[in-house]
Amino acid sequence: MIVPLLLVAVVAGAALQSATGFGFSLLSAPILFAVVDPKPAIGLLALLGMEVNLLTLLTEGRRPRPLAREAAVLVGCALPGALAGVVVLRSLDAVALQVLLSIGVVLTLGVRHRLATRTAVVPVLHDGPRPRPVWSAPVAGFLSGALSTSTSTSGPPLLLHLLGRGARPSVVRDTLTVCFAGLGLITPMALLVTRTTEAIPDQGLAGALVPAVVVGHLGGRRVFARLAHGPHYELVVTIVLLISVATGLVSVLA
Repeated sequence: MIVPLLLVAVVAGAALQSATGFGFSLLSAPILFAVVDPKPAIGLLALLGMEVNLLTLLTEGRRPRPLAREAAVLVGCALPGALAGVVVLRSLDAVALQVLLSIGVVLTLGVRHRLATRTAVVPVLHDGPRPRPVWSAPVAGFLSGALSTSTSTSGPPLLLHLLGRGARPSVVRDTLTVCFAGLGLITPMALLVTRTTEAIPDQGLAGALVPAVVVGHLGGRRVFARLAHGPHYELVVTIVLLISVATGLVSVLA
């Protein structure tokens, strides 16, 4: 029964990330944590997440247009955060990590709502995003790195920062994907440096889930083609966050 449940989680998570630019770990991590120990779950999510990102960057027949300088700052600041996240992973049990994940997503929703209220009158720029405080990108990068190696859900800080920049959905999606690809390299490096060998996922399970990522990505790609040119992008993003909170809390209470 474990493999079918994981297949559903991975397909849904890959589709959401393909459609919105993030959401793979936010949706699939709570379920994976419920059926797999946290440490190998982190390793498995890092592997599958990298697959999602490579599919987005290399197989869509278009040239990605990320905010390159922004992505470099975010990924660079994620390096020390990833090491801090390993300390959290080793210190907390599975239930505590689930609670931490849910709290982080709820806080993200609250801050995002406040940000949206404050900037509602400012139009989205064509390709030149609004400036943010100088500390915003370093803090978002550090937190995303810490979350990447502790709960595997590095998306909320990055998303919050990038949406505050007012970039188009396609630019946000591409920048998130580049950042996630960078984090996909940083996470195993941090686990290796800290000798967290328990994070190595089961090869048979990983092999069974790799095709599920492809299926989810192909489905989500069509959804994004509509979202990017419509008014509902941020609504879908908020719904994804709410789903991840509900899934995480259910798994904790179960």
